[in-house]
Parts: sequence; structure tokens; C-alpha cells
Amino acid sequence: MLSILKTGDCLSVVPQLQQKSRLAYLDPPFFTGGRQESTTRDGKKKYSYDDRWNTLDEYLEFIQERLLVVKKALHDGGSVIYHCDWRTSHHARVLLESIWGREGFKAEIIWTYKRWSNSKRGLMPAHQTLLWLAGSEDYVFNQAFDEYSPTTNVDQLLQLRTRDDRNKSVYAADANGEILPNGKKPGVPLSDVWDIPYLNPKAKERVGYPTQKPVALLSRVVELFSNEGDWVLDPFCGSGTTLVAAALLNRNAVGIDTSPEAVALAKSRVASPEVSHSRVLELGRDSYRRKDNLEHLAGLDVTPVYRNRAIDAVLQEGHLGLPVLFRVQRPGESIAELHTRMLAAVQKKRARVGFIVETCWSTQSEMFLNESPLVQVVKAPAIEVTRCLEKLDVA
Repeated sequence: MLSILKTGDCLSVVPQLQQKSRLAYLDPPFFTGGRQESTTRDGKKKYSYDDRWNTLDEYLEFIQERLLVVKKALHDGGSVIYHCDWRTSHHARVLLESIWGREGFKAEIIWTYKRWSNSKRGLMPAHQTLLWLAGSEDYVFNQAFDEYSPTTNVDQLLQLRTRDDRNKSVYAADANGEILPNGKKPGVPLSDVWDIPYLNPKAKERVGYPTQKPVALLSRVVELFSNEGDWVLDPFCGSGTTLVAAALLNRNAVGIDTSPEAVALAKSRVASPEVSHSRVLELGRDSYRRKDNLEHLAGLDVTPVYRNRAIDAVLQEGHLGLPVLFRVQRPGESIAELHTRMLAAVQKKRARVGFIVETCWSTQSEMFLNESPLVQVVKAPAIEVTRCLEKLDVA
């Protein structure tokens, strides 16, 4: 598969392309009004681009001119995916429909993700928008499926349904009254809301380019709206994520950017692609939840902590303005190792105290009763009840 990278303004470069693309993905400046900058993890290189405009009209004229040349570079049934956010999504749809026609609009895709909180007064932005349009009904769409919801009665879906004389949905049956099977069920058709994690600062694939998008997001776009061997066009390619996804999925791709540094970075990524493996995508967000341990904290107003080996939860209100930490003992864990971890966590978080909930009976916890006031070992109710019953037996 070929990956072609060109430096320059897509307005002048796209008309020179010999290839007709099946898919164009555009991730242009978002009209933020500032200069976007980011530094590599080692701090040795900085990437940036300017997103400052005199007026909204100036920005929209810039986008319109480039959309028009992109449309000419697509197959008649080619798809365009336009990436934007709350600042211009409504303007972008009007602009796109003026070029592709209202009938060309196919879907508004919401990319949702969890991000760190901020102090802004109001709702925290946690999604971006991908507008999908196509030049004709001859567009490529490779249907994908999600798993069924845990609340779905999958067993009922295995039975064929039909309509009775009252137009009510009923199970279909053969001449002998036997329920007819409905065949293999692939899952739920992919919706227009995509929960794909945002790139965290330590992600393997992060290269330090501002507004870098995850390969997982672009892989889904490329896989849905093109076939193997097709050409994919990215006229604002930045760090080259689209080209990485295209290469991994056996598509040809053309990337264009005005920044020579961005083009050089994209070339290096295509030559040696890095992809972060997301546990959220592979196993779902519930894979982080440890509900089996939190049952020992019932009755306490706590907030669970899912990604810390030393802490299971924190007390909602804290104590004297400081955090209060909890860790529940699991089978095979010693109080000694938990005590060491908790003490370090208390000191690092500047907590008031850390509680270890002992769930496996041993005499080891007695050694730590007076070890440090910063860490307290308490018995789980099951342990405490067992001890009380033993005392009654002796009495």
C-alpha cells in the first residue's frame, strides 16, 4: 500500500492529485482563536499551528474553498468525514450541505470520551463531532456491530418474529406450531455515538502533536467508509494518524499539511506505526470497576478509585479537610504489603489517614496496630463476627 505525503496548502495541492479517493477525512483548525502548541514527551521538540482568525466569515471562507477542491478529488460516491467541535459544528453542516446537497448528509457522529475535569463554570466538553456526507448512494459502508447490552434478552432475539392479524409482533411458528429460529445474531449495529478514549499523556502512540487524534478513532473511520486498496485523503494530516490507520488497514493514503515538521513526523509514524491498546475499547469501562471489594465499605459515603493498586476508595467528605483512603484486602495479599503501599499513598496524597480493611483472618494485623497513626487496620464485618463467636464459644 502507498502512503504519499505532501507539504503545502491543500487548496493548491489537492487539484494536482492523480488519484480519486473513496474517503476524505478532514480535521481542520477548530476556530479556537489561539495558537495550538504541544511538546514531545522528552521536551526536546515542539509542534504548533496557528488557529487565529479575524472573523468567523474569514474562517468559513477558508474551509469552503478547501472543501470544494476536496469534493473534486473524490469518487462520485466518495464519503467525506468532517471533524469539528461545538464552536463550528452547526456552521460546518450548513456549509457541507451547500456543497454536497442536503440529500448528501448521512449522519452526525458523536465521538465521546472521558477527560480530566476543569474549573470552567458550566458543562465540561466531552465530545467532538464527525459529519458524514456522500456524493451519491454509491458510497462505501462496511457495517459494524457492537455487543448487546447486558439488559437485552438475547435469547428472545434468537426466535423469529412476525406480525399477526392485529399487526402485533409475535413469535413465528411452523405448521406444527414450533417456534422458528432467527439465525445467528451478529450484535447491535454500530450507533452514531462512539465511545473511544482520548489519548492520555502517557499513551504509546502519542507523539506530542497538538490535537492528535487516536489511531482507534481513525481506524474506525477508515474501516467503515473505504475498502482495502482504496485511496484515502487527509488534507489537514497533522501528525499523520489517518495515514497510520490507512496503512494498517491496507488502504492507500495521501496526506497534506502546510507544516514541514508535521509532514516529517507523519512520514516517521507511517514507517514505524505505534498503536496504543485500550482496555476501555477491548473490555469496556466496567472492566475497571471492582465492585466485589467495595461491598466491605457499605454504609460509608465513598468514591471508588479504579486504577490505583494502593487505594480502592476515598471518603467523600474527607476528614478535617484532608482525604481519607481505603484499601480492601484481597485473597493472597498480606497486611504487611498493604500497609507499606497505604503508608506511601497517604504520604503522597497528604491524606489524613488510610484504612486497610482486613478480610482474611490472621494474627499479622496485630503487628501494625501501633506502627503508624497514618494507617489503620480494621476488621471486615465477617472477620469481626467470627472473632466474637469464637469468644462466645470459649465463654
